[in-house]
Amino acid sequence: MLLLLLAGLFFAAGTWSLPLIDRDEPRFAEASREMRARGDYVVPYFNNGYRFDKPPLTYWAQVVCYNCFGENDFAARFPSVLAAAATVGVVYGFGTRLYGAGVGWGAALIFLTSLQVSMHAKGAVADMLMVLFFTLSTWAGWELLRGGLPSRARWGWWGLFYGSLALGFLAKGPVAWLPLFAVGIFAAQRKTPPTEGGRTRAVLGCVLLLALVSLWGIPALERTHGEFLKVGIGKHVIGRSVSTMEGHGGGGMLGYVAMLPLYFVTLFLSFFPWSIRLPWLLGRLRRAEGGLRDEQRFLLLGIALVFGIFSLVRTKLPHYTLPAFPLLALLLARELLPERRESLVRWAKGTLVVGAAIFLLGFPLLARFFPGYVLLQKSAAALRPEMEFASTGYQEPSLVWYARRSVHGWYSPLSARKLAEFMAKPGPRFCVVPEGTLTPAPGWQVFETRGFNLVHFKSVALQLMVKPE
Repeated sequence: MLLLLLAGLFFAAGTWSLPLIDRDEPRFAEASREMRARGDYVVPYFNNGYRFDKPPLTYWAQVVCYNCFGENDFAARFPSVLAAAATVGVVYGFGTRLYGAGVGWGAALIFLTSLQVSMHAKGAVADMLMVLFFTLSTWAGWELLRGGLPSRARWGWWGLFYGSLALGFLAKGPVAWLPLFAVGIFAAQRKTPPTEGGRTRAVLGCVLLLALVSLWGIPALERTHGEFLKVGIGKHVIGRSVSTMEGHGGGGMLGYVAMLPLYFVTLFLSFFPWSIRLPWLLGRLRRAEGGLRDEQRFLLLGIALVFGIFSLVRTKLPHYTLPAFPLLALLLARELLPERRESLVRWAKGTLVVGAAIFLLGFPLLARFFPGYVLLQKSAAALRPEMEFASTGYQEPSLVWYARRSVHGWYSPLSARKLAEFMAKPGPRFCVVPEGTLTPAPGWQVFETRGFNLVHFKSVALQLMVKPE
C-alpha cells in the first residue's frame, strides 16, 4: 500500500498544471468528452467526426474520471496515473513471486523512476493502460508455464491471462497480444509436454479473449459499416507497420534501414537513469553460472519481442517499447540485489526528489508557453456557447479541447482565404491565426500570445479574434 501510494502521488504530481500536449492528449480528452455528451460508449468521436485511432478502454476510463472530477486536464490524465501506479504494484508482485520481496521492491522502484514511465504516467493517452495489462498477462503467462499449480489457482491465472490480453487489446490494439506469442514460443522451445488439459484451456482461452473483444468490436463494426476495422487496424496498425505516419520514421528503404537500431539508442534516454546499468546487466547475464534460469529466458524473450517487432515497424516513437520496461526492471533488480541495494535505493530516492520538484515547480512555469491553452484562457469571458470557430496556420487539437469548455460549436481547420469567408458569415464566431494573417473588423475583440508549437518545434505568435455578432 505504501508503494502504491508513493507511485500514485509521484505520477499525479503536476498533472493539473501542465496543459495537454498536442496532438494525442487533446484528441483522447476531447473524444472522451464527446463520448460522455453523446452517451455513446461504442464509437468514439473527435470534433463531431469518427475517431478510429484506438479502441475504447481509455475513453471509458476518462469518462469515469470526468464524472468524478469534472472535464479537466487532471481528470483526462488520471487513468494513466492509476494504470502506472497499478503497474508498479504488479511489478512488485511479479518480482516477489520470482525472487522475494526485496527484488520486488527494487524492480518496482526501477520501473517507477525510469524517465519514459514518469512521462507517460502523466499522459492522457492509452499507453499506460496497455502496459498494465501487458505486464499482468506476462506474469499470468509465466505462472501457467511454471506448472505445478492447484486446479483453482491454475484457472485463476488462466482467467487473468486471457482477460488481461482482452483488456490490453481494448486499450491499444493487437500489440497487447505479444505475451500470448511469448508463452507459445517459450513453451515450444522448452519442449516439455503440456500439462493435462493444457491445450483445451488454451483453446477456451482464445475463445474467451475473442468473445470479450467482440462484445465491443461487433457493435462498433456494425455501427460504422466496417470502417472501424478498416481504419483502426488497416491504417493505424498495418499502415504504421509498412509506412511512416506523421513523419515518425525514416523515409525510403535507406531511411528504414538506418532507423532499425533506433530503439537500442533511445533506450538510454527512455530508461534513464537505469539504462546506465544495462551494459553491466547484459554482462552479468552472459556470465551467469549454469546458464540463464527459465524465468530470465522468458523475460528476455518478452523484451526481444517488443524491441524486435517495433524495430521492424516503419513508424517509430520512443515510447513504443514501454511494455518491455517492467521486464527490464525485474531482470535488473534481480542482479543488483542484494550487493548493490544501497546504490539502487539512493538512485531511486534522488530520481523521485528531482522528478517531483520538476513536476510541481516546473510545470506551472511551462504552461505559459502553450499558445492554444493561453489564448483560450485569456478569451474565455468573451466566448459564447453558440459560437463556431476555425483556425489557419495553427491547427492543433488543443484548440478543440480548450475551446469547447466554453463553446458548443465545432471547429474547422481552414486556409487563409476560407477563414476570411468563415468570419464574414453572420452570427458570433472566433478564429485563431498567426499574427498579421487577418485584419480584424471594427468591434472584434483580439487576444494575443506568443508560445511554442511542440508538434512543429517552433515558436509562434498567435491572435484569437472574436466576432461578437
